[in-house]
Amino acid sequence: MEEKEGRSSFRRRSARRNRDEGEEAPREKEKEEKEKEPEAKEEEKKKEQPKEEEVKKEEKPEEPKAEEKEKKKAPPPKVEKKEPEAEKRIPAIEKPEEARVKASPVARRIAAELGVDISSVKGTGPEGRVTETDVRAAAKSKPTAPTSSVPAAIKAGESARIQLSGMRKIIAQRLVESLGPVPHFYLTIDVDAGPLMEAREELKSAGESADAAKITVNDFVLKAAVMAAVKVPRVNSSFDGDAFVQYADVDLGIAVAIEDGLLTPVIRAAQDKSLREISELAKDLAHRARNKRMKPEEFQGGTFTVSNLGGMGIDSFSAVINPPQGFILAVGKMTKVPVIDDCDQIGVGHRMSITMSCDHRVIDGALGAEYLKELRHLLENPALLMV
Repeated sequence: MEEKEGRSSFRRRSARRNRDEGEEAPREKEKEEKEKEPEAKEEEKKKEQPKEEEVKKEEKPEEPKAEEKEKKKAPPPKVEKKEPEAEKRIPAIEKPEEARVKASPVARRIAAELGVDISSVKGTGPEGRVTETDVRAAAKSKPTAPTSSVPAAIKAGESARIQLSGMRKIIAQRLVESLGPVPHFYLTIDVDAGPLMEAREELKSAGESADAAKITVNDFVLKAAVMAAVKVPRVNSSFDGDAFVQYADVDLGIAVAIEDGLLTPVIRAAQDKSLREISELAKDLAHRARNKRMKPEEFQGGTFTVSNLGGMGIDSFSAVINPPQGFILAVGKMTKVPVIDDCDQIGVGHRMSITMSCDHRVIDGALGAEYLKELRHLLENPALLMV
């Protein structure tokens, strides 16, 4: 019995032992697997690291060049703050030289239009005042920019294209300056030229046969125009802005046709010269004008002008005022016409038409009529002109 019990107990112990060993085996396996897991993870990480490095290399951008680095390092440019326009606008301050210049409003306006520095113009008016005439004279002496000398192409139907000479350009400019701003009006008279013809015959019979020495009808007209201006001095004036200037001397302009256009030589202080002196001066000036031997000062200025186209067969015409003069006389040819005398008898008479173009700003109709009345009286009584 004891042996049976011992055997059974031995079997139970061995069974227990086997059971315990069976339970510990999987536990040990689990421990070994747990210990191997971190090692496997480390190996996997090691395998993945080179792959990640390759990907990073591919994704990594190229390093910027040295110039780009310097640009990035350079500080951004300073942006200047724009001041408001209101602050920049500074009121124009008139130069002290210009402020001291005495000039009429018209002279200032003309100076601005012609680009003339009015402070550099020498005034000839009262107390050195700059007048419109002074400004225009300064503009003439001002050098002009050279223009292109290439002539324009001739269009279909044109035979020639003649470039304007310097004189023609000045004439065109002066005419625009005259007819534009100067208000013209016209007065016309017919003069009985019979007494003039008789006076001419008397002088001719007295020994004046040479062409160079004889006194012409035009000489009588010039002398009469001067004497009439002395009798009616208000016509010997010119307009100047807020006033008109009346001249002491009668500077007589004579229109002379030349090849390039027209010149107006001036007889200075004509009121002090006799009929013979005016005749000689007029012939000399006309001759030198046609031969281009005149000085500029000899055809500048003048207080009024006489233009005579009678010798070219013109009965009557209206002339354009030469600014800043107050008027111009246009003389037509002497013609034979039927006339009625004081006895109501029809006879043959000589008549001459004279038209006065007036600047209405200076000369009114009544004043112009007064001047023409005096002019007619002198021409119809030529003995008064030879005193």
